[in-house]
Amino acid sequence: MPERPGENLSEFAQVAHQAVDWACQYLAQVRDRPVLSAVAPGEIRSHLPASAPSAGEPLEALFADFERIVLPGITNWNHPRFFAYFANTGSTSGILAELLIATLNVNAMLWRTSPAATEVEEVACNWLRQAMGLPSDFFGLINDTASSSTLYALAAAREAAGLSARSQGVDGRRLRLYTSAEAHSSVEKAGIVLGIGQHGVRKVPVDEKMRLEVSELKRMLAEDRALGLQPFAVVATVGTTSTTSIDPVAAIADICEREELWLHVDAAYGGAAAVLPSHRHVLAGADRADSLVMNPHKWLFTPMDCSVLYCRRPDVLKSAFSLVPDYLTTSEGDEVRNLMDYGTSLGRRFRGLKLWFVLRAFGLEGAARVISSHVAMAKELESWVRADADFELLAPVPFSTVCFAHREGDARTKAIVEAVNQDATVFISHTRVRDRYAIRISIGNLATSLDDVRLAWQKVRTAPN
Repeated sequence: MPERPGENLSEFAQVAHQAVDWACQYLAQVRDRPVLSAVAPGEIRSHLPASAPSAGEPLEALFADFERIVLPGITNWNHPRFFAYFANTGSTSGILAELLIATLNVNAMLWRTSPAATEVEEVACNWLRQAMGLPSDFFGLINDTASSSTLYALAAAREAAGLSARSQGVDGRRLRLYTSAEAHSSVEKAGIVLGIGQHGVRKVPVDEKMRLEVSELKRMLAEDRALGLQPFAVVATVGTTSTTSIDPVAAIADICEREELWLHVDAAYGGAAAVLPSHRHVLAGADRADSLVMNPHKWLFTPMDCSVLYCRRPDVLKSAFSLVPDYLTTSEGDEVRNLMDYGTSLGRRFRGLKLWFVLRAFGLEGAARVISSHVAMAKELESWVRADADFELLAPVPFSTVCFAHREGDARTKAIVEAVNQDATVFISHTRVRDRYAIRISIGNLATSLDDVRLAWQKVRTAPN
């Protein structure tokens, strides 16, 4: 059979072996690389032609340019001293799965279009559900990110409110959605997309531990109902983005049941900790939620992108999204689930394979050991901050993220973050906690050791004025 343009299997075999060798070397030596890319804006683009080549180029040349042009512009998220945002790891089992996913190149929109893609995804989500201690009536499926999962959950909440939104649209000026002032911006974005608008997303004040204040939620609900507005959902968070605080989910569930509101739990980060028997309590009350999101690509060593949405009312989720044209009808009926029916994406990657691979490669005990080590390292860092007269802890540390500031104020704290990141030995990020500029160190990489955390702390303490 003649080779197709751009397709030479012997060439692919040679360069693919080279790429695998490179990947192994990269993972083994990533500690020796700078964490943060030092390129200037536009520098990568300046090395790239303005238009695509008219004739095909050999894969060896492509790989050479990957090393020469692309790598200098990479911030190494797989680095053990990456402490910014939510530090994560693309593990070898997940990387292997990604190669196989790309090779198969299936679209898991219907059960028929690849039965294994649907059924492996269902099984992997069920394994993860059990590992986190969630009840058996939680149906799970995988989306790209928590932003999509939260959007889909809130669309189901809008459907459950009986507004005929699917067919008639909504008057978003009447609808109200409630979440913590510390909630992720994806909740507010979901409000924008769903026609509720930013004004319709009520941000509930937090208590001294940065948790949603239940009494304030009650007050705001009563206030809005008195004005003739229509509350329809509440989003609680287990592991907020800035401080990783844990909202009182059980108390919020009480309110939602009484007020007949949909409860969505954002456990994108914190849900992974529930794999630890010692931390199963972080999801207390979540068994009563209507939906919950957890991201294995945040703290369960699965390469981007893998966000699991669980829903106790899959019929409502399906009624919000299912639209089956004649060319997608199949004869299997209720014997199977067609995962395209539970969100906007018709094209669906075989993401279930990498979650399945990761859970099998680590085992629940192995995953728990790593997560437990991250929590222990964060507690060490917390103790160092508390013992240093120059710094102040700004939030509790329930997981593996520590937020603190220099006592001299925002200018000094900001200067520390900039100096540490300019050095590029470690990478940290910042946030605001009660309107104070804060240093934020998140531990989540498989290879991170206490010595790495100690080095980050040393860099913070010795940063120049």
